Amino acid sequence: MPKILFVCAQNKLRSPTAEAIFSRFDQLDCLSAGIHSSANNPLDRELIAWADVIFVMEKKHKARIQQRFRSSLNGKRIISLDIPDQFQYMDPALIALLEKRVGPHIQKFL
Repeated sequence: MPKILFVCAQNKLRSPTAEAIFSRFDQLDCLSAGIHSSANNPLDRELIAWADVIFVMEKKHKARIQQRFRSSLNGKRIISLDIPDQFQYMDPALIALLEKRVGPHIQKFL
């Protein structure tokens, strides 16, 4: 079962929404985290090691992960979804955007 990690800044709105939406698929194991130390679930080396694929909400999140966790990445795929921090948790527009941008990457697992 592929392990999918969703990452945003604070792990309060975007990445928890993604985790909730894609956890509904029995074929996926999903978690979420935030890049800031004050995040609800701060990103760490263990989460990086756990994940098969990492989806980040913004390019700056990808850059920060690559800088901070370079030695732990081991060639892991990090995909930027380019979703700005302008949505509330479970916002229908956010859900639609996540489905549109994540869907093509996970189709092979479903």
